[in-house]
Amino acid sequence: MATMPQLMLNKPGDAAWTDVAAPRLQGEEQALVRPVAVATCDLDTAVNAGVFPMDLPYAVGHEFVAEVVEVGDGVRSVRPGDVVAVPFQISCGRCGRCLRRQTRDCASVPPSSMYGLGALGGPWGGALTDLVRVPFADGMLLPLPPGVAPAAVASLDNLPDAWRAVAPHLRDDDRRVLVVGRQSIGLYAVAIARALDAEVTYVDTSATRLGIAERLGATPIQHVDGLRLDRYPVTVSTDATPEGLRLALGSTSRGGVCTDTGIFPGDVRLPLRSMYLSGVTFVTARADARSDLPRVLALVASGRLDPSVVTAATVPWDEAAPAWSAHTGKLVVTR
Repeated sequence: MATMPQLMLNKPGDAAWTDVAAPRLQGEEQALVRPVAVATCDLDTAVNAGVFPMDLPYAVGHEFVAEVVEVGDGVRSVRPGDVVAVPFQISCGRCGRCLRRQTRDCASVPPSSMYGLGALGGPWGGALTDLVRVPFADGMLLPLPPGVAPAAVASLDNLPDAWRAVAPHLRDDDRRVLVVGRQSIGLYAVAIARALDAEVTYVDTSATRLGIAERLGATPIQHVDGLRLDRYPVTVSTDATPEGLRLALGSTSRGGVCTDTGIFPGDVRLPLRSMYLSGVTFVTARADARSDLPRVLALVASGRLDPSVVTAATVPWDEAAPAWSAHTGKLVVTR
C-alpha cells in the first residue's frame, strides 16, 4: 500500500508528520488533488493554543487551494493541472440542501462532514499532505480565477465566513458595519465590508489587529470593559466570547442584523427580551463555503479585496510542522 506524509496535531503546540495511506479514486465523480497552499483557521489557532477542546491527535488542514492530479470519468468541470479552491465542507452540489445553497448540511454525507478537524468532521483527512480525495469534484471544486495567488485565498473557511456575515446584510441607505474582532475572521469581515464600500468600526483588544483594521480603512476602537457604542444596522461578532457577542448584539440597530461566527465550547446567555423589542435578527451557523466562494473569489479577482493583508506568516512546506506548532495568527503553508 502506498503511503504519504500527513501533518498531525498530537497535542496543543505539537504538530508532527506521520505516514498515512495514500488515497485513490473510488468513483467516477471524484478527483485527487495536491494541496499547494494551506491556511490555518481561527479554530485551528484556538485548538493549538489549548483553549478549545478537541479530540487529539488528528490530521490538520481544512483551508486550502490545490492542483488537480487525477479525475474520474464522470468529472466535467476540472481536469488535471487545474488550480482549484477546495471548500472545507463536503457537499454534492445536487441534493435539496445544496440546491438551496445550504452546502454546509449536504444530505449526501454525514452531518458536519469536512476536512482537517478529526472526529468533528469525519474521516476525510487533512490538507497538509500529498493527495486529498474530493468525493464530488463537479459539485465542490472551483478553478481559481486568473491572476489570483493560491496563498492569498487559501483561507477558504474564514473568508466565506466573513463574507456571509457582512455582504448579504448591507443596506443602501445606511452602510455602517460594526465588527467585534478576534483573529482573522474579523479582519476579513473588515476587508470585505470596505471592498463593498461600507463604513466600518472595528473593536478588538489586540493592538496589532487594530492596526491592520485601520490600514484596511476601519475606525479602530480598543475593547475595554463597559464599552458603549453607537447602533449599527450590521454587526459582526467574531471573538468567540460572551462579552464580545453581547457587545455586538447591544450595538445592533432596531431591525438590524447581528451575525456571530464564533464557536463557543458551551452555551451562551442571550438578551432575548431586548433583541425582541428592537427586532434584531440574530444569525449563527457554520458558513456555506461552497455557495459563497464564487463571489469571494470574484471580489479578489477584481482587485477590490486582498485577503493576504490578514496573513501573519507564510512558510514553505518543509517548515509546516514547527510553524503550525508555534502559530498564533493566520499561517499559510505553501509549495
